[in-house]
Amino acid sequence: MEDDKLADQHVIAAAHHLVKALKDSTSFSNEVRRTLADLDIHLAAMNEAKEDETTSFSEIEGRFKSAQAKIMSLQSNCLKIWDTGPSNQLLEYLQNVEEVRSIIVSLESMVPNKNRKQSRLTNQAHSVLQIAMVRLQEEVINILAQSKQCFGHAYVSFHSCEEIVVDEETMVSIGDDSVEGTSCLDSSRAESEECIIMDLVHPGVVPYIKSIADLMFASHYVQEFCQVFIRFWKDALYEYLGFFCMQQISIEEVLRMDWASLNCRIKKWRQATKNVIAFYLPSEKNLFDQILGEFGSVSSTCFIEVSKDAMMCLLNFGQAVAIGPLLPERLFCLLDMYELLRGLCQDVDALFCEHHGNSIQVEYHELAKNLGDSAKAIFLGLGNRIAANTSTTPFQGGGVHPLTKYVINYFMLLSEYYVTLRFLLEDREVENSGEVVDALVRLDISSKFPCPLALHLQSITSRLESNLEDRSNLYKDDSLKHIFLMNNIHYIVQKIKNSKLRTCFGDEWIKIHIVKYVQHEKSYERKTWNSIISLITGYEKSGKAVLKERCRNFSIAFEDVYKNQTGWTIPDIDLRADLNISIGLRVVHAYRTFAGQVRKSLSEKHIKYTEEDLEEYLLDFFQGSAKSLNHHWRR
Repeated sequence: MEDDKLADQHVIAAAHHLVKALKDSTSFSNEVRRTLADLDIHLAAMNEAKEDETTSFSEIEGRFKSAQAKIMSLQSNCLKIWDTGPSNQLLEYLQNVEEVRSIIVSLESMVPNKNRKQSRLTNQAHSVLQIAMVRLQEEVINILAQSKQCFGHAYVSFHSCEEIVVDEETMVSIGDDSVEGTSCLDSSRAESEECIIMDLVHPGVVPYIKSIADLMFASHYVQEFCQVFIRFWKDALYEYLGFFCMQQISIEEVLRMDWASLNCRIKKWRQATKNVIAFYLPSEKNLFDQILGEFGSVSSTCFIEVSKDAMMCLLNFGQAVAIGPLLPERLFCLLDMYELLRGLCQDVDALFCEHHGNSIQVEYHELAKNLGDSAKAIFLGLGNRIAANTSTTPFQGGGVHPLTKYVINYFMLLSEYYVTLRFLLEDREVENSGEVVDALVRLDISSKFPCPLALHLQSITSRLESNLEDRSNLYKDDSLKHIFLMNNIHYIVQKIKNSKLRTCFGDEWIKIHIVKYVQHEKSYERKTWNSIISLITGYEKSGKAVLKERCRNFSIAFEDVYKNQTGWTIPDIDLRADLNISIGLRVVHAYRTFAGQVRKSLSEKHIKYTEEDLEEYLLDFFQGSAKSLNHHWRR
């Protein structure tokens, strides 16, 4: 091959000398002489080009040998380049790889010839470049692994799942002062979902990773770079999910979970979803744009490839919860999940706005809709559940029934979701406005409130009142029936009057229901005490024998009432005190007048109880602990 090249140069030189000799001859015409002059110039240029090409090739070959030696010297080293010392060693390595790449470009741009040495050098350069690309893949992973920031716990706002689980037992037993404002007993739902960009790797290494990416992309090793980059960040994202104990779980497994376990996992899911979408993924996208932003859609393609599996893990769990049984205790978690997704909609739309991220976007919005629909279905079904909750046994003591506590405490938690519930009910209200109005007419509910939430809350409360009315009819003692209704309606009014839901019911509703429990209070007094008081009134013309009989009958009647009604209960201290005062004013006043008359006509021994005794014994009423006066005699 070298001989052929030398022979070509000799032929061009010989032709050049021949043309020069002919040009100097005087026997040619001017036209022939001009042609020979042009040919002379052309042959001179060809000769010069051949000499330059020989010089250029030799220079390229020398540059390649130098770069190759430096690159291959590191291949036998077990340590990564990044680990061997200062970062300038990596930059020097990149410069040598870039030299090989530019040599390949130069060689491939040269005019092909029969010189096999050029082809052989090109193949050698490609081999060295490939070796360097494999090494750079390893370097990328090593640099990322060493510089990845351990920010996880610093940004994780994680509440222990050892919190109160909202179920029927909890709603009945939870303290009255601690219900409102708990909102599924997780304060994190009120926090604003503000996007925070974090440094996933130390900022100082980003330029080095970008330099590697630029070189690999320029060398047409795009897929190789993206492959290791995607694999690393996929693993990193799953590691981040591990902070929240979020693993892949099937829909069947979710549906088989007991409520306490599912409630705990939902709290973890909410924390994971919030942190991944609001903090982690925006930071990841920012890093990808810094490194790959100059390469068109490559950055967003890599980002979506990294994030889609983790996002589907979160979304699939959410869908499993959304299709679960429509039980009342699930409503608050569904609303929390719905509010979270609704609050992060703009973040998701911004993260997955590219065409290839559309499927994640669609799945996300579909989940939000399904959670909202399930929450709405549970809320709208509360009235029917209350109506179906019946009993054949009267509630002992006539106090506030567990169903009343459950429903009203349930309302108190719902007050924290006022805006969300209004939003969910508005579209249904438009579709079913006629149906709702008919139902309200049947339940005798005022429809002057335009808010559909208010109408449905009033409807549910009416169902509760009807249920309590039915339960009150189980009592054989009419007095206890009125105590039961007074207790429960008073409880409902007081809770609603002092809550955020007051605006849903209005002052008129509250006034009407205050009148209702006061009426039951008065009815109790009439049923219990009118007949007893009649024993110690209208005695003005009675003889001593009648007075004695009245004294004895009053004592027996009072003892009987005392025995029964000390076992009854009025849980509200103020309500109990008010009723005791009202009873005392009527009974003690009448008894004082009667006892004074008895003392005038009969001896003191016929008066079993003094006025002070009655006042003291009346304080024992409605304490929920039955007592007896049968063997008590005043000393």
